[in-house]
Amino acid sequence: MRRPQRFSPSHGLSLIELLVAMTIGLVLTLAASSAFITASSAARMAEAQMRMDEDAQAALALLRQQLRMAGSNPVQPNRVVSSRRNPVYPSAVPGAPQAVTAFALRGCETTFRNIKSAEVPDDLDCPPASAGGSPHSIAVTYEADAFNTVPTATKNLPTDCLGSALEPRTVKLTSMTAKGAVTLSAIYYVADNRFFIGTSAALSAPSLYCKGQGGNAQPLVDNVEDLRFSYGTLAPNEAGEFAGVAGYAHAAPSGAALSRSEEAQRWSQVASVRICIVVRSEQPVVGDQASASYYGCDGTLKVGTPDRRLRRAYSATVALRNRMGTHLPVAAS
Repeated sequence: MRRPQRFSPSHGLSLIELLVAMTIGLVLTLAASSAFITASSAARMAEAQMRMDEDAQAALALLRQQLRMAGSNPVQPNRVVSSRRNPVYPSAVPGAPQAVTAFALRGCETTFRNIKSAEVPDDLDCPPASAGGSPHSIAVTYEADAFNTVPTATKNLPTDCLGSALEPRTVKLTSMTAKGAVTLSAIYYVADNRFFIGTSAALSAPSLYCKGQGGNAQPLVDNVEDLRFSYGTLAPNEAGEFAGVAGYAHAAPSGAALSRSEEAQRWSQVASVRICIVVRSEQPVVGDQASASYYGCDGTLKVGTPDRRLRRAYSATVALRNRMGTHLPVAAS
């Protein structure tokens, strides 16, 4: 007879060992998940900050370039004294041709009421600033050519801020030739670019807009939420000469309302402009509302909004190197 086979005892895990193993595995899984979430959140934050920096640099570069051109009205060769410059701005010389506008630069503490419809900056209507501190707007004009703008590809014509060809202007001016002084037709171009904050219909996002001389206004840089300007005006010294910037102020004049000529003269004294913009992230990237707080253009801490987007203020200062080109009496003194 065969002897019955003896069974060896089981060598599997006990219940306590199984629970310990599961606990260790769960801890390792939670640690790996937490590290992944932290790394992913940091990557999203870094990418959002990088895109914000790029948007801010693009917006500031555009505004700086336009402000540096404000008032450009170069002296033309072979012109008599009364018509050395094309009639963009009023001239101090008696008998000079009528100007296009009296403003090389004009700002408003909110958006100009008729920023899209005004024919020239002189017609812009600046309503009272809102109590909430709405974004500012600004209008910049200068004599444009194929070198200080991006010319068209076909006829090499100067363009506005949207890349649209500018309409030529023709005026009769007295020029000097080999036969003496003669009246000739001069053709020139004037850029009138107006910047403000609007809402992009495609992205439903606040954007930096520009209105050129023709067509509708279009967004240039998305996710620009605020736009502020302050203006440095020249202060005369004891001899009556302009000795430097007296300080910075916003666009709204103090005291009684100014006439159009008084306002034009006031704006002709602006020598520098401080720009501040607030850019937001395209998507929510912060964990809570407190982390979304930021310092605004006025230097105060802004409580984060519930949308959990990252926001940051960027600023720059521009000297108006072409201010003398306006040739208003105050600018020529």
